[in-house]
Amino acid sequence: MLVHRTTRPCPKDPHPSVFARVAPAFVTPRAAAAQLTLTWVGHSSLLLQLDGLNILTDPIWSERASPVRFAGPRRWVPPGIAFDALPPLDAVLLSHNHYDHLDDATVRSLMRAHPNASWIAPLGLAAFVRQRGAATVTELDWWQEHTLGHVRIAATPAQHFSARGFGDRGDTLWCGFALTSTAGRRVYFAGDTGFHPEFGAIGERYGPFDIALLPIGAYEPRWFMRYLHMNPEEAVAAFRALNARAMVPIHWGTFKLTDEAMDEPPARARRAWERADLPPQGYRQLAHGETLVLD
Repeated sequence: MLVHRTTRPCPKDPHPSVFARVAPAFVTPRAAAAQLTLTWVGHSSLLLQLDGLNILTDPIWSERASPVRFAGPRRWVPPGIAFDALPPLDAVLLSHNHYDHLDDATVRSLMRAHPNASWIAPLGLAAFVRQRGAATVTELDWWQEHTLGHVRIAATPAQHFSARGFGDRGDTLWCGFALTSTAGRRVYFAGDTGFHPEFGAIGERYGPFDIALLPIGAYEPRWFMRYLHMNPEEAVAAFRALNARAMVPIHWGTFKLTDEAMDEPPARARRAWERADLPPQGYRQLAHGETLVLD
């Protein structure tokens, strides 16, 4: 039986102050080649330092995830890294074109501040970033690869969709990314996805991953969101299929997108992790701005 929001009240959200924001501790200007750091800016925006490169994922620094400034989901927590504090960027990874992952104002600001960065995106998105000033753009289909420095970046399958308006649904692709460094470090960034059968294939081809960055939020009502976003239990199942050593939950606690309470996803994810009898140290939940360092 389907439960609709009109027949069951949405749970109450906490006060935004429950979401801690801590000072980042990434290495400026660059981390050592053998070191892996990741800093959660918020939502699906992360700064990865891998094999001496600085890599940004799905960047959004705007106050709202929206095509307009006066409406749309508003940020609950300021970005974990001040924009002007970003180190010199080598690459920006874009998983798809939704407003909470591809923000026009942020893209334009990055073009001005980091003109030498390479942009890597799924099929169809190159035109968007080129029109805003990108000099180096690479489009990838699922399973295609691109090498930047000593890091191999592969676009991986995801279960989602694309659209920025009413007439462009599905015109561009969506994906995740698997990153492999010559130093032996491996990172998986899922982007935005529902649970799908290719996680095992991704793990077989590109694992074992040191860390899997997996979305856990924006999943209610389930009858509608199950095809687009994993819930916390599915994220843990995806982790188990991926051949990864640790999981960092993303896509939660930043923008109110769906019906579940803002603080529910990490609590459910931690319970799912414990029920799966996975090592406690493998679940690495970060505060906004927090840096995880793997030497």
